[in-house]
Amino acid sequence: MALPPLSPALHIAPELLLRAQPVRVVFFDVDGVLTDGGLYFSDAGESLKRFHTLDGHGIKLLQQAGITPAVVTGRDAPALRLRLAALGVRHARFGTEDKRPAAEAILAELGLDWAQAAAMGDDWPDLPMLRRAALACAPANAHIEARAVAHVVTQARGGDGAVRELCDLLLVASGRYASLLAQAAS
Repeated sequence: MALPPLSPALHIAPELLLRAQPVRVVFFDVDGVLTDGGLYFSDAGESLKRFHTLDGHGIKLLQQAGITPAVVTGRDAPALRLRLAALGVRHARFGTEDKRPAAEAILAELGLDWAQAAAMGDDWPDLPMLRRAALACAPANAHIEARAVAHVVTQARGGDGAVRELCDLLLVASGRYASLLAQAAS
């Protein structure tokens, strides 16, 4: 017996879809966005990070849709580099407090500009990216100033699926969400 086609359950406001349509690159902060923002250290002083699999799958789906994920973060950690490598994220800047020039260097590498960029951040160091991006997003638990400049504030908290919410929005705007969902459900 053949299964009926799966219809997407996700619905997004048309004005957000219009804003998201030109996006070809997404800048993600790490602490508080890809992670819960907590800083975990082993007894040996090693930095540990917790990542959510929903977010990771969303990043992989972005790549399938031709949208480049990029990371710009003020910290650096072996766990982060391992996770990004596993997700196939090739554009990243680590240990940078001044995130705008780091993001602009990635834009130049890709031959893109801010009108084709989305950014997701949770605190003051992310504001220069959020204010310039065509689509700015903040997790539910972001600092009030990041939420104030965001076009989208996710329902999920950082590290708990917030990144996936942005990825899904971008997938719908790109026109690839339904086909990727159908592939996964078949």
